[in-house]
Amino acid sequence: MALPKIDTPTYELTLPLSKKKVKYRPFTVKEQRNLLLALESDDSETIQQNVGDILYNCTLTEGVAIDKLPIVDVEYYYLNLRSKSVGEIVDTRYRCNNVVDDKNCNNIMQTQIDLSKVKVDVDANMKPEISLNDKFVVKLKYPEFGFVKSVKNFENVNDLTFNIIAQSIDYIFDGEQYYYASEVTTAELLEFVESLSAEQFSKIENFLNNLPKLKHKLQMTCNKCGFQHKIDIEGLESFFE
Repeated sequence: MALPKIDTPTYELTLPLSKKKVKYRPFTVKEQRNLLLALESDDSETIQQNVGDILYNCTLTEGVAIDKLPIVDVEYYYLNLRSKSVGEIVDTRYRCNNVVDDKNCNNIMQTQIDLSKVKVDVDANMKPEISLNDKFVVKLKYPEFGFVKSVKNFENVNDLTFNIIAQSIDYIFDGEQYYYASEVTTAELLEFVESLSAEQFSKIENFLNNLPKLKHKLQMTCNKCGFQHKIDIEGLESFFE
């Protein structure tokens, strides 16, 4: 006799940057176990791979390409998936770094994070259209989650930076014609990036240095020295340390 199957609830979420609506189910105990093993490995590449796999498995909306979503969309999606699968509250710890009598307090403070209150912080001053000079404009897009998997292929930070910029170009406009990144090769995009002046390159780099990110503010008082902490938590992995 076949065992009965438990009905699985479904949820819907609008992703903050792409504005895509996704319907999803909670992850299973087996999927959670695989993710916990990845978190224990303390390897960011393994963690990102498992996050992508779980989102792919749990997404019920057809046609949602996880690798093509902006990185912060994927992180926000995972936080919501985790909250519906395990619970909204995450237990975490922080060390008090307040100096008392010329020594760090070092007290370990226990606290909780409510994942339902975590938001995506977007710098309203950062515009994707960047004027390189009085003729050329570059339109950038947010780096895609799939790029994370290729990080290991780059030997140094410079190569990584140039490739992130190249793959973040949506189009180039020279005042008369649009050149879309989807219609040229990565090598051609890299050649364009390498031809930029230091000032032009800095404009693009500034956009990428101020990308939207998961952010949450915590306030807590050390129960040893009484110091009042205000902590900014940023990035997916910071919520599960």
